[in-house]
Amino acid sequence: MSPMSRRRFLRAGLAAAAGVTGIAAADRLAHRYGLIPPDGGGIYGPGETLNYAAQRLLTPHAPAREFPRSMISKTPFANAVAPQSDAFKHLQAGGFADWKLAVDGMVARPTEFSLADLKHFPVRSQITEVACEEGWSYIAEWIGTPLQGILHEVGVMPQARYIAYFSIYPDWWDSIDMGEAAHPQTLLTLGMNDGDLPVSFGGPLRLRVPRQLGYKSVKYITRLTATDSMKKFDKGLGSAAPEGGYAWWAGI
Repeated sequence: MSPMSRRRFLRAGLAAAAGVTGIAAADRLAHRYGLIPPDGGGIYGPGETLNYAAQRLLTPHAPAREFPRSMISKTPFANAVAPQSDAFKHLQAGGFADWKLAVDGMVARPTEFSLADLKHFPVRSQITEVACEEGWSYIAEWIGTPLQGILHEVGVMPQARYIAYFSIYPDWWDSIDMGEAAHPQTLLTLGMNDGDLPVSFGGPLRLRVPRQLGYKSVKYITRLTATDSMKKFDKGLGSAAPEGGYAWWAGI
């Protein structure tokens, strides 16, 4: 079966399963084709699986909406974060010159990048909306380098299925699948609204995932890990978010 006909078959099958025989049947079909999110177990698992599989098949390359410059929010809301640690303050005092992004896991060339290194990669600017699950949102210009270029540089192995990404704060982390990691709008962000990325908005380095809710765009990124399974990270749910009652796949 060709990739296109297989995709059409899966779309039809998921729609029929969801509409005729219910979520459980769609869940079985998604299992058959490996479209199971890390939080696909438990009582809410079938619903999470249906949501993930349907969006992965129906909108695999669809972009998040980009806005004209005139719609940039005048007073964007910087969601509160805990007081900065001594380690962060030390790096900030040095102008983040010693900030490092480690890329490891299932890669051919594990590498550490400084912010200066990252600025040598191709730059993309996008004006997109941060939509919070709590109901607030704002529009801003985000400036950075597409994540896919960094992953190409380190040689991500074909068997890698996810990219886990970690903040300087150990309990703040998340992950995305390789499809989302390769999307051109997924940015390692160093700038905002024509300037450096402010600390309150995640500076010096934030992973911006505009096709998903705001909590997927983790601030203060220091490490990326390519992996074939999320089971080896914490509770195996793909991020800290499902442990707090949120979905791993947060597509909008």
